[in-house]
Amino acid sequence: AVRIAFVGLGNMGLAMAGRLLDRGHQLQLYNRTAANASPLVARGARLCASPRVACAGVEAVIAMVADDVASRSVWLGADGILAGRAGRAARAVGAAGDAGAAAQCLAVECSTLSHGWVLELAARARAAGLRYVDSPVTGLPDAARAGTLTLLVGADGADLAAARALLEALSASIIHFGPVGSGTAYKLIINLVGAIQIASVAEGLAIAGSAGLDLALVAEAIAASQAASPQVVRNTRRMVAADHDRDVVFSGALRLKDVEYAVRYAQECGIGSPFGAVAQRLYRELSARGDGALNESRIIEVARAQPPEDS
Repeated sequence: AVRIAFVGLGNMGLAMAGRLLDRGHQLQLYNRTAANASPLVARGARLCASPRVACAGVEAVIAMVADDVASRSVWLGADGILAGRAGRAARAVGAAGDAGAAAQCLAVECSTLSHGWVLELAARARAAGLRYVDSPVTGLPDAARAGTLTLLVGADGADLAAARALLEALSASIIHFGPVGSGTAYKLIINLVGAIQIASVAEGLAIAGSAGLDLALVAEAIAASQAASPQVVRNTRRMVAADHDRDVVFSGALRLKDVEYAVRYAQECGIGSPFGAVAQRLYRELSARGDGALNESRIIEVARAQPPEDS
């Protein structure tokens, strides 16, 4: 078993940490809202007062938080990860029993963050003596609980090799895109595509409703069409059912954050993102309505409120 600090216990973090407990690892936890940790503490994990305390004596740190602001806080705060002893030598993951095998603590950042912050964080983590693995994920909490996430990795090959046994406990697929930052680059790209898809299907449903079509039938037709993707199908059905506030698996606020990071990264790459800009505007409108905490499917109400444009 590996001793792991797990920082961030939202829907995804809680499911991922539970999966690691299932695999017999020892977990030291930190979450801003301590009550979220209760199910894991009942199973033997230890709740800590700060990220710094959670990182004492561990071989790996995994973070899963909402955005750059939260990430900066847990890594760089006065009681943050890099203020602690996480960078001290620890036995290598997968090398239990080999007294001669020692390696730097692994720092695995699974959050969806801005590309610029990931590069800065990686440099700071390395300076503190950690081996940094950029590993945002795709998949919902059910996949995290089952250990079937897809991990989108940017890392030095040797660092990924050291982390692989741990990452395989969480995933059905590990895609190594290249050096640190490349995993985040892909995650921002694919989440931007998703935002555009969801906004466009909301527009389609708004038109279908105005045309008098049976929206339940439209949703099923979309699910069997070439336009279908798992998130299009999931959100279309929730749009038709007006099921936006129960079991929120991905909020409009999180989608807006991802779009904003992605559009900024496109600009840094010298690429215009007109479709992304439209999705960004629509998700900003959703947030301005006070609906950012609801499931992203609530974007259907923004689509229905759009005035017609002159051609």
